[in-house]
Amino acid sequence: MWNTESDADEAFRKKVIWGSAAIVVIGLLGAVYYYKYHNAVPAAPVVTQAPKPPVEAPQAATEPAVRNPIPESTDAQPLPPLKESDPQVRQALIDVFGAKAISQFLVPESVVRHIVVTVDNLPRKKVAIELRPVKPTPGATQTATQGDITTLGAANFERYAPLIKVIQGTDTKTLVGVYFRLYPLFQQSYEDLGYPGQYFNDRLVEVIDDMLKAPDVQGPIQVTQPKVFYEFADPKLESLSAGQKLLLRMGPANETIMKAKLLEFRRMIVNRPDEPVTH
Repeated sequence: MWNTESDADEAFRKKVIWGSAAIVVIGLLGAVYYYKYHNAVPAAPVVTQAPKPPVEAPQAATEPAVRNPIPESTDAQPLPPLKESDPQVRQALIDVFGAKAISQFLVPESVVRHIVVTVDNLPRKKVAIELRPVKPTPGATQTATQGDITTLGAANFERYAPLIKVIQGTDTKTLVGVYFRLYPLFQQSYEDLGYPGQYFNDRLVEVIDDMLKAPDVQGPIQVTQPKVFYEFADPKLESLSAGQKLLLRMGPANETIMKAKLLEFRRMIVNRPDEPVTH
């Protein structure tokens, strides 16, 4: 088992965020006041000749609001409202992964919302288990102990084998087609999450890029158990994002498979064919 963010932690985090925002606003207002009343510019003298035309300042380069637009769907079937989308989304995923896999792994309620929340949280430090779209991996964390050293055991990596097998056997092009067709639901859910005017597909690309940066750790990964939950003994590993640590817990072989699938998926959702791939 791994630590998750409690309700109290979440409430505290929100207070810190809103408190920080208030401090920033007060600071900006103070700066404006200081500039206005302490740096006043004296009145300009009377101009006796025609002024020179103003030199137009160069326009700063701005990043486009949408970096990776989704192609418009040609599907004539309208999408249901987001709150009523579970049956159609579930059937679309069954068409990709198969009924057995969906029954085994997918949390059937609020599918789109859970996917969006989890994707958005993967580059952060914590992912709330109760909002994950995939059911918890069966069994407890498996470790191996030799003397005072405890490491993730090979049996722990085997816990992920059924899920990895499904992912590895999935046709990525078909999955991307379903993602494109259902995209308006993902976009609406992302905006409802608190990102009006921002583009979910751009966020998904950022998240995949973060996961692809997970280190390839060869050899045993040492863990500690300071309280109830296991943590990585190496502070550098423990400081990684939630998505990167998830890949490490899967083990090197499974991590390689996941990264290959993520990279393949990324190449199909990035609408910039000239972008160099550095992963």
